[in-house]
Amino acid sequence: MITLYHCHGARSFRPLWMLEEMGLRYDLKMLPFPPRVLAKEYLALNPLGTIPLMIDGETKMTESSGICHYLGTRHGPTPLIVSVDEPAYGAFLNWMYFSDATLTFPQTLVLRYSRLEPEERRNPQVATDYAKWFLGRLRAVEAATATAETLVAGRFTAADVAIGFALRLAENIGLAKDFGPNVAAYWQRLRSRDGYKRAIAAETLAGEQQNVARDF
Repeated sequence: MITLYHCHGARSFRPLWMLEEMGLRYDLKMLPFPPRVLAKEYLALNPLGTIPLMIDGETKMTESSGICHYLGTRHGPTPLIVSVDEPAYGAFLNWMYFSDATLTFPQTLVLRYSRLEPEERRNPQVATDYAKWFLGRLRAVEAATATAETLVAGRFTAADVAIGFALRLAENIGLAKDFGPNVAAYWQRLRSRDGYKRAIAAETLAGEQQNVARDF
């Protein structure tokens, strides 16, 4: 049984969504955010105290996009993965890495300095600057979805899961109002997927059952 440690709305939603898209069995462990502060026993499993943590037998992973790639290749085959012999393989990998390194990184600074820090440590200038950074980098998604419903290979893939989480986070922290028309339509398509809806429902139910409140 795959075990996934998750916080409401956190980047661990990527592998949760991937698990639901693939129909894999898993055990979802909810944690308060940030777990390194509010669930110190978690540090025994993941010394970084970060989310996600996925355990699959002897395998432990903490990088959300990497977990999605792992699930698709280890527990596939699945059309969610673009294989090495497909022309879009390089573009697929690029989107997978872009999703966290380029898109989610500035969002975490917006979230931290607009909501998570104590009032006296919040910094509107930092939040505004990194919001602009995120929206500037989002132009790549706006361009890619101008003539296609998904990012690569003419089908929904793990790249859409990885990028889709960044769009969900953007909505949660108030940046979706600045989406371009192509990204807005793309995001609507993603959130209409049954796999996405199942992941949201699983997150909500697990939070209620484990008495872990939504953080943001």
